[in-house]
Amino acid sequence: MSLLSKIEQLRATGRKGLAILVDPDKTSPTGCTQLLAACAGHQPDCFMVGGSLITSPHLEAVVAFFKQETEVPVLLFPGHYSHVCPQADALMFLSLISGRNPEYLIGQHVVAAPHLRRSGLEIIATGYLLVHGGNLTTVAYMSNTTPLPPDKPDLTAATALAGEMLGLKMLYLDAGSGAQWSVPPALVEAARSVTQVPLIVGGGIREVATLRQLYAAGADLAVIGTASEQQPGLLPQLLAARYAG
Repeated sequence: MSLLSKIEQLRATGRKGLAILVDPDKTSPTGCTQLLAACAGHQPDCFMVGGSLITSPHLEAVVAFFKQETEVPVLLFPGHYSHVCPQADALMFLSLISGRNPEYLIGQHVVAAPHLRRSGLEIIATGYLLVHGGNLTTVAYMSNTTPLPPDKPDLTAATALAGEMLGLKMLYLDAGSGAQWSVPPALVEAARSVTQVPLIVGGGIREVATLRQLYAAGADLAVIGTASEQQPGLLPQLLAARYAG
């Protein structure tokens, strides 16, 4: 079964999912060993590997580690067309539909497409909606993008709806790595109310209560990044929150 099909099943069955985002600049293969230990037997639904800016040579090694040590799918989260590793299971083909920078709407996609076709990776067309998280994040700086305002759910809903109408297979609302606060539940509710494709939410999730609020608002898959690096002891509780009523 494709990774997209598994994520679509979350939406169809009402089960909630959780992905752990691993930045190769911050996590070496040694750090991945510690990350697996911190999960305490609770496996995430997938490991996302990537980031807005990757300067270390660890991308391939991190992907290889997870493919060797777990059966959890590995989903690439590229910030640039060069962030491709064929050993992964799938790649988010991200179109930054909340922004107006043509490089991240279609420009880099044209350069990457022939390489991705040859890679054999499952390619998942994903609408990426960057939400203001209280500070200037790397993704906002690198993409030269103005994030969606947290008090404009109607704008978020219209953007999400446009993404679905364009044929994108998933939508990802993200406050960005290291955000001061997470995507407001009202924005998640707004996007969920007008779309049927899987809805992913990430950035700034550091508490179980926040995670549950985002699930209740309509998130199908939540993404934990900074919390897994700074609060590894919280991972078992976050992973267990998927099954809470």
